[in-house]
Amino acid sequence: MERKNIWNNYDENELKSLEAVNLEYRQFLDNGKTERECADYIVEQAEKAGYKDLLEVIKAGEKLNVGDKVYITNMKKAVILFNIGSDNIENGMNILGAHIDSPRLDLKQIPLYEDTEIAYLDTHYYGGIKKYQWVTLPLALHGVVVKKDGTVVDITVGEDENDPVVFISDLLIHLSQEQLEKKANKVIEGEDLNVIIGSKPLKDEEKNAVKANILKLLKEKYDIEEEDFISAEIEVVPAGKAREAGIDRSMIMAYGHDDRVCAYTSLAAMLEMVDVKRTSCCVLVDKEEIGSVGATGMRSKFFENAVAEVLDRMGVYNELLLRRVLANSKMLSSDVSAAFDPTYASSFEKKNAAYFANGIVFNKYTGSRGKSGSNDANAEYMAKLRNIFDKHNVAYQTAELGKVDLGGGGTIAYILSLYGMDVIDSGVAVMNMHAPWEVVSKADVYEAKKGYTAFLSE
Repeated sequence: MERKNIWNNYDENELKSLEAVNLEYRQFLDNGKTERECADYIVEQAEKAGYKDLLEVIKAGEKLNVGDKVYITNMKKAVILFNIGSDNIENGMNILGAHIDSPRLDLKQIPLYEDTEIAYLDTHYYGGIKKYQWVTLPLALHGVVVKKDGTVVDITVGEDENDPVVFISDLLIHLSQEQLEKKANKVIEGEDLNVIIGSKPLKDEEKNAVKANILKLLKEKYDIEEEDFISAEIEVVPAGKAREAGIDRSMIMAYGHDDRVCAYTSLAAMLEMVDVKRTSCCVLVDKEEIGSVGATGMRSKFFENAVAEVLDRMGVYNELLLRRVLANSKMLSSDVSAAFDPTYASSFEKKNAAYFANGIVFNKYTGSRGKSGSNDANAEYMAKLRNIFDKHNVAYQTAELGKVDLGGGGTIAYILSLYGMDVIDSGVAVMNMHAPWEVVSKADVYEAKKGYTAFLSE
Protein backbone atom coordinates (compact mmCIF):
# COMPACT_ATOMS: atom_id res chain seq x y z
CA MET A 1 0.00 0.00 0.00
CA GLU A 2 3.01 2.32 -0.27
CA ARG A 3 2.58 5.53 -2.24
CA LYS A 4 4.84 5.63 -5.30
CA ASN A 5 5.86 8.70 -7.28
CA ILE A 6 5.52 7.66 -10.91
CA TRP A 7 7.92 10.07 -12.62
CA ASN A 8 10.78 7.58 -12.56
CA ASN A 9 8.62 4.88 -14.18
CA TYR A 10 8.67 6.58 -17.59
CA ASP A 11 11.18 5.89 -20.35
CA GLU A 12 12.13 8.55 -22.90
CA ASN A 13 9.34 7.64 -25.33
CA GLU A 14 6.68 7.80 -22.66
CA LEU A 15 8.03 11.10 -21.37
CA LYS A 16 7.60 12.49 -24.90
CA SER A 17 4.01 11.24 -24.96
CA LEU A 18 3.41 12.77 -21.53
CA GLU A 19 4.67 16.18 -22.67
CA ALA A 20 2.60 16.01 -25.86
CA VAL A 21 -0.60 15.31 -23.91
CA ASN A 22 0.09 18.17 -21.53
CA LEU A 23 0.90 20.60 -24.33
CA GLU A 24 -2.44 19.82 -25.97
CA TYR A 25 -4.13 20.19 -22.60
CA ARG A 26 -2.66 23.67 -22.14
CA GLN A 27 -3.95 24.62 -25.59
CA PHE A 28 -7.40 23.38 -24.56
CA LEU A 29 -7.27 25.56 -21.44
CA ASP A 30 -6.15 28.64 -23.37
CA ASN A 31 -8.95 28.19 -25.91
CA GLY A 32 -11.65 27.33 -23.38
CA LYS A 33 -12.02 29.71 -20.46
CA THR A 34 -15.82 29.50 -20.53
CA GLU A 35 -18.20 26.61 -21.08
CA ARG A 36 -19.19 28.05 -24.46
CA GLU A 37 -15.57 28.24 -25.59
CA CYS A 38 -14.95 24.69 -24.34
CA ALA A 39 -18.00 23.39 -26.23
CA ASP A 40 -16.81 25.06 -29.44
CA TYR A 41 -13.36 23.49 -29.05
CA ILE A 42 -14.82 20.06 -28.30
CA VAL A 43 -17.03 20.14 -31.40
CA GLU A 44 -14.13 21.29 -33.57
CA GLN A 45 -11.91 18.44 -32.36
CA ALA A 46 -14.74 15.89 -32.62
CA GLU A 47 -15.44 16.81 -36.24
CA LYS A 48 -11.74 16.50 -37.07
CA ALA A 49 -11.91 12.98 -35.61
CA GLY A 50 -14.84 12.03 -37.84
CA TYR A 51 -17.79 12.73 -35.55
CA LYS A 52 -21.03 13.92 -37.14
CA ASP A 53 -23.71 16.15 -35.67
CA LEU A 54 -26.48 13.86 -34.40
CA LEU A 55 -29.11 16.47 -35.23
CA GLU A 56 -27.95 16.47 -38.86
CA VAL A 57 -28.13 12.67 -38.89
CA ILE A 58 -31.70 12.86 -37.58
CA LYS A 59 -32.66 15.56 -40.08
CA ALA A 60 -31.30 13.49 -42.97
CA GLY A 61 -33.13 10.38 -41.75
CA GLU A 62 -29.86 8.42 -41.57
CA LYS A 63 -29.36 5.31 -39.46
CA LEU A 64 -26.55 4.71 -36.98
CA ASN A 65 -24.50 1.54 -37.33
CA VAL A 66 -21.51 -0.03 -35.61
CA GLY A 67 -18.50 2.27 -35.92
CA ASP A 68 -20.51 5.47 -36.40
CA LYS A 69 -19.51 8.45 -34.28
CA VAL A 70 -21.85 11.33 -33.45
CA TYR A 71 -22.07 14.30 -31.10
CA ILE A 72 -24.89 16.52 -29.88
CA THR A 73 -24.69 19.96 -28.24
CA ASN A 74 -26.99 21.62 -25.75
CA MET A 75 -27.40 25.41 -25.89
CA LYS A 76 -23.72 25.73 -26.88
CA LYS A 77 -22.69 24.87 -23.29
CA ALA A 78 -22.67 21.07 -23.14
CA VAL A 79 -21.66 18.28 -25.51
CA ILE A 80 -22.22 14.52 -25.60
CA LEU A 81 -20.26 12.19 -27.90
CA PHE A 82 -21.19 8.60 -28.87
CA ASN A 83 -19.07 5.93 -30.57
CA ILE A 84 -21.35 3.01 -31.54
CA GLY A 85 -19.83 -0.33 -30.51
CA SER A 86 -20.25 -3.85 -31.82
CA ASP A 87 -21.79 -5.22 -28.61
CA ASN A 88 -25.56 -5.19 -28.13
CA ILE A 89 -26.25 -1.74 -26.72
CA GLU A 90 -28.77 -3.26 -24.31
CA ASN A 91 -25.70 -4.42 -22.37
CA GLY A 92 -24.95 -0.76 -21.65
CA MET A 93 -22.32 1.83 -22.50
CA ASN A 94 -18.97 2.89 -21.10
CA ILE A 95 -19.48 6.50 -20.06
CA LEU A 96 -17.03 9.25 -19.17
CA GLY A 97 -18.62 12.33 -17.63
CA ALA A 98 -17.03 15.64 -16.67
CA HIS A 99 -18.03 19.29 -16.41
CA ILE A 100 -16.68 22.25 -18.35
CA ASP A 101 -17.84 25.12 -16.12
CA SER A 102 -15.49 26.56 -13.50
CA PRO A 103 -15.81 29.03 -10.60
CA ARG A 104 -15.72 32.62 -11.80
CA LEU A 105 -17.45 36.01 -11.64
CA ASP A 106 -20.48 36.73 -13.85
CA LEU A 107 -21.60 40.21 -14.84
CA LYS A 108 -24.98 41.21 -13.45
CA GLN A 109 -27.79 42.05 -15.87
CA ILE A 110 -27.31 45.77 -15.25
CA PRO A 111 -23.57 45.86 -14.56
CA LEU A 112 -22.16 49.17 -15.78
CA TYR A 113 -21.94 52.17 -13.46
CA GLU A 114 -19.67 55.05 -12.51
CA ASP A 115 -18.57 56.11 -9.04
CA THR A 116 -16.24 59.04 -8.41
CA GLU A 117 -15.04 59.07 -11.99
CA ILE A 118 -14.23 55.36 -12.12
CA ALA A 119 -16.24 52.99 -14.32
CA TYR A 120 -17.19 49.60 -12.87
CA LEU A 121 -18.86 46.35 -13.85
CA ASP A 122 -20.96 44.80 -11.08
CA THR A 123 -20.59 41.02 -10.67
CA HIS A 124 -22.19 38.00 -9.05
CA TYR A 125 -19.79 35.17 -8.23
CA TYR A 126 -20.45 31.71 -9.65
CA GLY A 127 -19.59 28.58 -7.67
CA GLY A 128 -17.61 28.24 -4.48
CA ILE A 129 -14.82 30.80 -4.27
CA LYS A 130 -12.70 32.50 -1.63
CA LYS A 131 -13.66 36.05 -2.56
CA TYR A 132 -10.44 37.61 -1.28
CA GLN A 133 -8.43 35.62 -3.86
CA TRP A 134 -9.98 37.55 -6.76
CA VAL A 135 -8.75 41.05 -5.95
CA THR A 136 -5.68 42.78 -7.45
CA LEU A 137 -5.38 40.21 -10.24
CA PRO A 138 -5.27 40.92 -13.97
CA LEU A 139 -8.69 39.77 -15.17
CA ALA A 140 -10.23 39.16 -18.59
CA LEU A 141 -13.77 39.36 -19.96
CA HIS A 142 -15.14 36.45 -22.00
CA GLY A 143 -18.65 35.93 -23.27
CA VAL A 144 -21.43 36.86 -25.64
CA VAL A 145 -23.87 39.70 -26.08
CA VAL A 146 -27.09 38.80 -27.92
CA LYS A 147 -28.82 41.79 -29.45
CA LYS A 148 -32.60 42.05 -29.84
CA ASP A 149 -32.41 41.04 -33.49
CA GLY A 150 -30.64 37.80 -32.52
CA THR A 151 -27.15 38.92 -33.55
CA VAL A 152 -24.52 37.29 -31.33
CA VAL A 153 -21.46 39.39 -30.50
CA ASP A 154 -18.45 37.55 -29.08
CA ILE A 155 -16.52 39.43 -26.39
CA THR A 156 -12.93 38.70 -25.36
CA VAL A 157 -10.86 41.37 -23.61
CA GLY A 158 -7.62 40.80 -21.74
CA GLU A 159 -6.08 37.71 -23.36
CA ASP A 160 -4.06 39.11 -26.26
CA GLU A 161 -0.75 40.61 -25.15
CA ASN A 162 -1.85 43.92 -26.67
CA ASP A 163 -5.19 43.87 -24.84
CA PRO A 164 -5.87 45.85 -21.69
CA VAL A 165 -6.89 43.89 -18.60
CA VAL A 166 -9.47 44.72 -15.95
CA PHE A 167 -9.18 44.27 -12.18
CA ILE A 168 -10.78 44.44 -8.73
CA SER A 169 -9.17 46.78 -6.21
CA ASP A 170 -8.24 46.07 -2.59
CA LEU A 171 -7.62 48.36 0.36
CA LEU A 172 -4.00 49.34 0.85
CA ILE A 173 -2.23 47.72 3.81
CA HIS A 174 -1.66 51.14 5.44
CA LEU A 175 -5.41 51.57 6.00
CA SER A 176 -6.37 47.94 6.57
CA GLN A 177 -6.44 47.65 10.34
CA GLU A 178 -10.22 47.19 10.54
CA GLN A 179 -10.39 45.06 7.37
CA LEU A 180 -7.78 42.63 8.67
CA GLU A 181 -9.77 42.02 11.84
CA LYS A 182 -12.62 40.53 9.80
CA LYS A 183 -13.09 36.82 9.18
CA ALA A 184 -11.69 35.60 5.86
CA ASN A 185 -15.17 35.18 4.35
CA LYS A 186 -15.92 38.83 5.16
CA VAL A 187 -12.63 40.50 4.22
CA ILE A 188 -14.03 40.96 0.71
CA GLU A 189 -17.82 40.95 0.42
CA GLY A 190 -19.62 39.65 -2.66
CA GLU A 191 -21.01 43.07 -3.45
CA ASP A 192 -17.48 44.49 -3.40
CA LEU A 193 -16.29 42.33 -6.30
CA ASN A 194 -16.65 45.27 -8.65
CA VAL A 195 -14.47 45.18 -11.76
CA ILE A 196 -12.71 48.43 -12.67
CA ILE A 197 -12.83 49.00 -16.43
CA GLY A 198 -12.01 52.66 -16.96
CA SER A 199 -11.19 56.11 -15.58
CA LYS A 200 -11.03 58.37 -18.65
CA PRO A 201 -13.96 60.79 -19.18
CA LEU A 202 -15.57 61.49 -22.50
CA LYS A 203 -14.77 65.02 -23.59
CA ASP A 204 -17.61 67.56 -23.24
CA GLU A 205 -19.75 65.08 -21.30
CA GLU A 206 -20.92 66.59 -18.01
CA LYS A 207 -22.53 63.63 -16.20
CA ASN A 208 -21.07 60.12 -15.83
CA ALA A 209 -18.45 61.01 -18.42
CA VAL A 210 -16.26 57.97 -17.73
CA LYS A 211 -19.21 55.59 -18.17
CA ALA A 212 -20.16 57.50 -21.33
CA ASN A 213 -16.66 56.96 -22.72
CA ILE A 214 -16.88 53.22 -22.02
CA LEU A 215 -20.22 53.05 -23.82
CA LYS A 216 -18.73 54.92 -26.75
CA LEU A 217 -15.87 52.42 -26.98
CA LEU A 218 -18.28 49.46 -26.76
CA LYS A 219 -20.39 50.93 -29.53
CA GLU A 220 -17.37 51.51 -31.77
CA LYS A 221 -15.82 48.07 -31.28
CA TYR A 222 -18.82 45.79 -30.78
CA ASP A 223 -21.83 47.87 -31.92
CA ILE A 224 -23.63 47.23 -28.63
CA GLU A 225 -25.70 49.52 -26.39
CA GLU A 226 -25.97 49.55 -22.61
CA GLU A 227 -29.36 47.79 -22.79
CA ASP A 228 -27.72 44.85 -24.59
CA PHE A 229 -26.14 43.77 -21.29
CA ILE A 230 -29.61 42.54 -20.34
CA SER A 231 -29.23 39.68 -22.86
CA ALA A 232 -25.51 39.04 -22.32
CA GLU A 233 -23.48 36.30 -20.67
CA ILE A 234 -20.07 37.74 -19.84
CA GLU A 235 -17.71 36.00 -17.44
CA VAL A 236 -14.78 37.53 -15.56
CA VAL A 237 -11.83 35.13 -15.42
CA PRO A 238 -8.10 35.38 -14.69
CA ALA A 239 -6.21 36.83 -17.64
CA GLY A 240 -3.29 34.86 -19.06
CA LYS A 241 -2.32 31.49 -20.45
CA ALA A 242 -1.76 28.15 -18.75
CA ARG A 243 1.88 27.92 -17.72
CA GLU A 244 4.33 25.19 -16.83
CA ALA A 245 5.03 25.40 -13.09
CA GLY A 246 8.11 24.49 -11.10
CA ILE A 247 11.71 24.93 -12.17
CA ASP A 248 11.55 21.27 -13.25
CA ARG A 249 8.43 21.99 -15.37
CA SER A 250 6.61 19.12 -13.65
CA MET A 251 3.30 20.93 -13.10
CA ILE A 252 0.79 23.16 -14.86
CA MET A 253 -0.64 26.31 -13.29
CA ALA A 254 -3.83 27.55 -14.92
CA TYR A 255 -7.35 28.77 -14.45
CA GLY A 256 -10.06 26.10 -14.67
CA HIS A 257 -8.33 22.79 -13.93
CA ASP A 258 -11.55 21.99 -12.04
CA ASP A 259 -12.90 20.32 -14.07
CA ARG A 260 -11.41 20.96 -17.48
CA VAL A 261 -8.46 18.70 -16.71
CA CYS A 262 -10.89 15.77 -16.59
CA ALA A 263 -12.94 17.10 -19.50
CA TYR A 264 -9.86 17.30 -21.73
CA THR A 265 -8.47 13.88 -20.78
CA SER A 266 -11.93 12.32 -21.23
CA LEU A 267 -12.29 13.95 -24.65
CA ALA A 268 -8.77 12.90 -25.70
CA ALA A 269 -9.49 9.29 -24.70
CA MET A 270 -12.85 9.33 -26.50
CA LEU A 271 -11.42 10.70 -29.74
CA GLU A 272 -8.65 8.07 -29.67
CA MET A 273 -11.14 5.19 -29.73
CA VAL A 274 -11.61 3.56 -33.15
CA ASP A 275 -13.31 0.15 -33.01
CA VAL A 276 -15.01 -0.32 -29.65
CA LYS A 277 -16.91 -3.29 -28.33
CA ARG A 278 -19.18 -1.48 -25.87
CA THR A 279 -20.64 1.77 -27.11
CA SER A 280 -18.57 4.64 -25.74
CA CYS A 281 -20.06 7.87 -24.49
CA CYS A 282 -18.45 11.10 -23.28
CA VAL A 283 -20.68 13.57 -21.43
CA LEU A 284 -19.30 17.11 -20.94
CA VAL A 285 -21.78 19.32 -19.13
CA ASP A 286 -22.32 22.73 -17.58
CA LYS A 287 -23.50 24.04 -14.18
CA GLU A 288 -21.83 21.43 -11.93
CA GLU A 289 -20.31 24.16 -9.77
CA ILE A 290 -23.79 25.37 -8.79
CA GLY A 291 -25.43 21.98 -8.34
CA SER A 292 -25.78 20.66 -11.91
CA VAL A 293 -29.02 22.60 -12.26
CA GLY A 294 -30.65 24.18 -15.32
CA ALA A 295 -31.14 23.01 -18.89
CA THR A 296 -27.40 22.52 -19.49
CA GLY A 297 -26.62 20.81 -16.18
CA MET A 298 -26.49 17.07 -15.55
CA ARG A 299 -29.87 17.10 -13.79
CA SER A 300 -31.61 18.05 -17.04
CA LYS A 301 -33.09 15.45 -19.41
CA PHE A 302 -30.49 16.28 -22.09
CA PHE A 303 -28.41 13.15 -21.53
CA GLU A 304 -31.38 10.81 -21.36
CA ASN A 305 -32.94 12.40 -24.44
CA ALA A 306 -29.67 12.10 -26.36
CA VAL A 307 -29.42 8.38 -25.59
CA ALA A 308 -33.04 7.95 -26.72
CA GLU A 309 -32.25 9.68 -30.03
CA VAL A 310 -29.24 7.40 -30.58
CA LEU A 311 -31.37 4.31 -29.95
CA ASP A 312 -33.98 5.64 -32.36
CA ARG A 313 -31.38 6.15 -35.09
CA MET A 314 -30.18 2.58 -34.45
CA GLY A 315 -33.76 1.43 -35.03
CA VAL A 316 -34.16 -0.15 -31.61
CA TYR A 317 -35.73 2.52 -29.40
CA ASN A 318 -38.35 1.71 -26.84
CA GLU A 319 -38.76 2.97 -23.27
CA LEU A 320 -37.82 -0.34 -21.65
CA LEU A 321 -34.67 -0.69 -23.73
CA LEU A 322 -33.64 2.88 -22.82
CA ARG A 323 -33.96 1.98 -19.12
CA ARG A 324 -31.93 -1.20 -19.61
CA VAL A 325 -29.18 0.61 -21.52
CA LEU A 326 -28.82 3.20 -18.77
CA ALA A 327 -28.97 0.68 -15.91
CA ASN A 328 -26.39 -1.60 -17.55
CA SER A 329 -23.92 1.19 -18.29
CA LYS A 330 -20.68 1.80 -16.41
CA MET A 331 -19.45 5.31 -15.70
CA LEU A 332 -16.40 7.17 -14.52
CA SER A 333 -17.55 10.49 -13.13
CA SER A 334 -14.42 12.35 -14.10
CA ASP A 335 -13.89 15.07 -11.53
CA VAL A 336 -10.92 16.40 -9.62
CA SER A 337 -9.79 15.58 -6.10
CA ALA A 338 -7.89 17.66 -3.54
CA ALA A 339 -4.11 17.23 -3.74
CA PHE A 340 -2.35 16.83 -0.41
CA ASP A 341 -0.69 20.12 0.54
CA PRO A 342 2.00 19.77 3.27
CA THR A 343 1.52 23.42 4.22
CA TYR A 344 -2.05 22.59 5.28
CA ALA A 345 -1.47 18.99 6.33
CA SER A 346 -3.85 19.27 9.29
CA SER A 347 -6.82 19.43 6.88
CA PHE A 348 -6.01 16.03 5.34
CA GLU A 349 -5.88 12.44 6.56
CA LYS A 350 -2.59 11.28 5.07
CA LYS A 351 -3.47 7.64 4.40
CA ASN A 352 -6.53 8.66 2.42
CA ALA A 353 -5.34 11.75 0.58
CA ALA A 354 -4.45 12.24 -3.09
CA TYR A 355 -0.83 13.03 -3.92
CA PHE A 356 0.84 14.66 -6.91
CA ALA A 357 2.42 12.21 -9.36
CA ASN A 358 0.66 9.17 -7.87
CA GLY A 359 -1.73 8.75 -10.79
CA ILE A 360 -5.44 9.10 -11.40
CA VAL A 361 -7.54 9.37 -8.22
CA PHE A 362 -10.54 7.23 -7.30
CA ASN A 363 -12.94 8.77 -4.80
CA LYS A 364 -15.23 5.92 -3.80
CA TYR A 365 -17.46 8.52 -2.21
CA THR A 366 -17.53 12.30 -2.01
CA GLY A 367 -20.26 14.27 -0.28
CA SER A 368 -19.76 16.01 3.05
CA ARG A 369 -19.27 14.76 6.58
CA GLY A 370 -21.56 11.69 6.85
CA LYS A 371 -21.27 11.10 3.06
CA SER A 372 -24.19 13.48 2.51
CA GLY A 373 -24.90 13.91 -1.20
CA SER A 374 -22.55 11.08 -2.11
CA ASN A 375 -22.72 8.31 -4.68
CA ASP A 376 -20.59 5.77 -2.73
CA ALA A 377 -19.58 3.24 -5.40
CA ASN A 378 -19.89 -0.53 -4.93
CA ALA A 379 -16.85 -2.58 -4.00
CA GLU A 380 -17.47 -4.95 -6.92
CA TYR A 381 -17.19 -2.07 -9.40
CA MET A 382 -14.04 -0.78 -7.74
CA ALA A 383 -12.52 -4.26 -8.08
CA LYS A 384 -13.31 -4.36 -11.82
CA LEU A 385 -11.65 -1.00 -12.33
CA ARG A 386 -8.56 -2.07 -10.38
CA ASN A 387 -8.26 -5.04 -12.71
CA ILE A 388 -8.62 -2.88 -15.85
CA PHE A 389 -6.11 -0.27 -14.72
CA ASP A 390 -3.54 -2.84 -13.61
CA LYS A 391 -3.95 -4.66 -16.93
CA HIS A 392 -3.23 -1.43 -18.84
CA ASN A 393 -0.44 -0.30 -16.52
CA VAL A 394 -2.31 2.81 -15.35
CA ALA A 395 -1.10 4.38 -12.10
CA TYR A 396 -3.98 5.07 -9.70
CA GLN A 397 -4.62 6.01 -6.10
CA THR A 398 -7.63 6.34 -3.80
CA ALA A 399 -8.56 9.35 -1.70
CA GLU A 400 -11.13 11.26 0.28
CA LEU A 401 -11.69 15.00 0.07
CA GLY A 402 -9.94 16.00 3.30
CA LYS A 403 -10.75 15.11 6.88
CA VAL A 404 -14.23 13.77 7.54
CA ASP A 405 -15.63 16.68 9.57
CA LEU A 406 -14.06 19.56 7.64
CA GLY A 407 -16.49 19.79 4.74
CA GLY A 408 -16.51 17.99 1.42
CA GLY A 409 -17.87 18.41 -2.07
CA GLY A 410 -20.06 16.88 -4.75
CA THR A 411 -19.87 15.81 -8.39
CA ILE A 412 -22.27 14.59 -11.08
CA ALA A 413 -21.78 10.95 -10.00
CA TYR A 414 -24.92 10.63 -7.87
CA ILE A 415 -27.11 11.94 -10.72
CA LEU A 416 -26.07 9.18 -13.13
CA SER A 417 -26.25 6.57 -10.38
CA LEU A 418 -30.00 7.24 -10.18
CA TYR A 419 -30.37 5.21 -13.38
CA GLY A 420 -28.99 2.20 -11.51
CA MET A 421 -25.63 2.15 -13.29
CA ASP A 422 -22.25 1.65 -11.63
CA VAL A 423 -20.56 5.02 -11.11
CA ILE A 424 -17.41 6.14 -9.34
CA ASP A 425 -15.56 9.44 -9.18
CA SER A 426 -12.14 9.43 -10.80
CA GLY A 427 -9.92 12.32 -11.79
CA VAL A 428 -6.82 14.40 -11.23
CA ALA A 429 -5.48 15.77 -7.94
CA VAL A 430 -5.56 19.59 -7.88
CA MET A 431 -3.78 22.02 -5.57
CA ASN A 432 -5.37 25.45 -4.92
CA MET A 433 -8.74 24.04 -6.02
CA HIS A 434 -11.29 26.76 -6.85
CA ALA A 435 -8.65 29.47 -6.67
CA PRO A 436 -8.10 31.71 -9.72
CA TRP A 437 -4.90 29.76 -10.43
CA GLU A 438 -4.92 26.01 -9.76
CA VAL A 439 -2.08 23.50 -10.12
CA VAL A 440 -1.87 19.89 -11.34
CA SER A 441 0.95 17.42 -11.96
CA LYS A 442 1.71 16.64 -15.60
CA ALA A 443 2.15 12.99 -14.65
CA ASP A 444 -1.39 12.81 -13.27
CA VAL A 445 -2.84 14.41 -16.40
CA TYR A 446 -1.09 11.78 -18.48
CA GLU A 447 -2.25 8.89 -16.27
CA ALA A 448 -5.83 10.18 -16.34
CA LYS A 449 -5.83 10.10 -20.12
CA LYS A 450 -4.37 6.57 -20.05
CA GLY A 451 -6.96 5.49 -17.49
CA TYR A 452 -9.94 6.83 -19.41
CA THR A 453 -8.63 5.18 -22.60
CA ALA A 454 -8.28 1.85 -20.78
CA PHE A 455 -11.81 2.14 -19.39
CA LEU A 456 -13.35 2.79 -22.79
CA SER A 457 -11.45 -0.06 -24.43
CA GLU A 458 -12.69 -2.74 -22.01
